[in-house]
Amino acid sequence: MIAGIQVVVFLVLHLIIFGMCIVALVDAARRPAAAFTAAGKRTKGFWLVVLGVATAIAFVALPYPVGIGALNFFVAAMAAAAAGVYLADVRPAVGPYSGGRGPRGGRPGGGGPGGRGGGW
Repeated sequence: MIAGIQVVVFLVLHLIIFGMCIVALVDAARRPAAAFTAAGKRTKGFWLVVLGVATAIAFVALPYPVGIGALNFFVAAMAAAAAGVYLADVRPAVGPYSGGRGPRGGRPGGGGPGGRGGGW
């Protein structure tokens, strides 16, 4: 019984890591290349390679019921670290330079319909 619970927890952790890598990779691919250099971060190509490798590692590391489980959890945690650095540090820094994707849905003036700020 305990072993079954451990397998499920292990699978869920791997799926979370894989999902996090996919989200980071897709987000990096959608950002303009100039935003990375404007924010003082590494280039878009660098992050696409790092996140692409991290996503591939996370995919290969998925345990047997879903994937082949060829790598151990430590390697999957390294993939999670790469995606985590992008999501926690690079993504917020690049966001303001991405154009049209402001903090309030990208509308001029923020807020509600038609770009009027504040209120209900």
